[in-house]
Amino acid sequence: MTQHLKIDFVSDVACPWCVIGLLGLEQALASTADAVEADITFQPFELNPSMPAAGQNLGKHITEKYDSTAEQSAASRAMIRARGAEVGFTFNMSEESRIYNTFDAHRLLHWAGTIGRQQELKHSLFKANFTDSANVSDHRVLVNAAVAAGLDGDVAREVLASGRYTEAVRDAEREWISRGIRSVPAIVINGTWLISGGQPATAFAQALRGIAAELGQASAGT
Repeated sequence: MTQHLKIDFVSDVACPWCVIGLLGLEQALASTADAVEADITFQPFELNPSMPAAGQNLGKHITEKYDSTAEQSAASRAMIRARGAEVGFTFNMSEESRIYNTFDAHRLLHWAGTIGRQQELKHSLFKANFTDSANVSDHRVLVNAAVAAGLDGDVAREVLASGRYTEAVRDAEREWISRGIRSVPAIVINGTWLISGGQPATAFAQALRGIAAELGQASAGT
C-alpha cells in the first residue's frame, strides 16, 4: 500500500547542501514511488538574516562565520561541486563568489506556494544563485527566476515591490526555529520524522521506505 507523506523541506536559497539534499530527495522519491507519494512544502530559513542586499564575499564570509582557512574553504567548495555533479547540478562557486540576503526570495517562494509552483521556483532560484552566480536579493534576478520557472513575471514583480508575505515568512521562520530547527536542510516528514543534511538519494530512499513501513504497520494495527 502506498503511503502519502507530507514533507516540509526547511531550507535557504543560500545553502548549497540544500540543493544537494533536494535533488537527492527527489531522486529517492522517484525510486520509492511503489511505496510512497509525497507533497513537498518549502519552508523558509535564513542562514544569514542580517546579510546586506549587496552581499559579502563567500570566502570571507565562511572564514568569519566558521573560522575556516582558505584551504579548508577551497576543499569544501570542491566537495560541494563533486556532490552536486552526482545529482546533476552545476555549482560555479569560486573565491570571487558572493553570498546574498535571501529574504525576498523566500517571499517569492511563499507566493509560489499559493499557486502550487514552489518546487519549480526553488530549482530556478538555486540555479540563479549557484550556477549563474546571480544576486538573488536583486528583484530583477528574482523576477527572471520566476519567469524561468513558468510563473507570471508581472505578478512576481508586484509581490516583491509590495512587500507581500513579509509577516507570513517571518512567522514561518519563527515557527521552525521554535520547533528546534537550527541548521538546514531539515526535512520533516508528517511532522514527526526529521532527516537532516544533504543526504545521498540512497539514504533518503532507505528512510522513506522505513517510514512507509512504520506507517503501514500502524495502520494495520488500528
